[in-house]
Amino acid sequence: MMDVRRSGDRFRGGDPAPGVSVGIETLHAFSFGRFYDPDNLRFGPVLACNEERLAPGAGFDEHPHSHTEIVTWVVEGELTHRDSAGHATVVRAGDVQHLSSAGGVRHVERNDGENPLTFVQMWLSPLSPGGEPSYTHVAGIADSTPYALPEARAMLHVRRQAEGERTAVPDAAGVYVHVVRGEVRLDGEELAAGDSARITESRGLELLALTAAEVLMWELGQV
Repeated sequence: MMDVRRSGDRFRGGDPAPGVSVGIETLHAFSFGRFYDPDNLRFGPVLACNEERLAPGAGFDEHPHSHTEIVTWVVEGELTHRDSAGHATVVRAGDVQHLSSAGGVRHVERNDGENPLTFVQMWLSPLSPGGEPSYTHVAGIADSTPYALPEARAMLHVRRQAEGERTAVPDAAGVYVHVVRGEVRLDGEELAAGDSARITESRGLELLALTAAEVLMWELGQV
C-alpha cells in the first residue's frame, strides 16, 4: 500500500513567533504545532518532515526538545548548530546531523552564512524515552551509505540518482520516501521535489530517476 502526498499540500509555516526570527519559511509534511490534522499525525515512528528555508541571519533561538530523534539533511547553504550538551558545528550540504534529545536538550539553529539555507529536518519517536542526549554529525555521507537509527528501529538511505538510474526501495514494514530534488517514478506514480510517499509492507519496489534526483528513504521496522 502506498500513500502519496504532494508538495503543494504541505502545511506552510514561518509566521513570526517567540524565539523565531523573520526570514523563515517552513513546509510541514505532518501535523505540526498550530497545523493540527488528526488524520496526519505520524507514519510509524516518523513524526515530522519539515523543509526549512532560512534567509541569511535568520534562525531559531534556543528551544527545548525531549524524547525525539532529530535528523537533519542540509540541501543547500550552511546550518549553524549549538546545543546545551556543548556541541557546536556547521552542517553543510550532503551532511547528516542527528540529535538524540533523550531526556531533554536545548539547541539553537541559525543561518549565519551569506547565502540562503534549505534543510530537511525529520523527527522520529524513540522506542524508549529518557536517557542522556547525544549528537552525531556525518560530513559528506556517501551515496547509498545507510545511516542507522536503532533508537527508532529505522535506517536512513540517501540516494543521488542520475537520469535513468534505478534504485531498489528497501523491503520493510514501512518506507517513507521524500524527494529532495528532481523527479522520480515509484510504482507508477511520478514524484517531484517536495513530494513524499508512505509505503506499508514494501516489497520489490524501485525508484526510477526521470531526471537527476536526490531522495531520502526511511526504512522502518514498524508502522
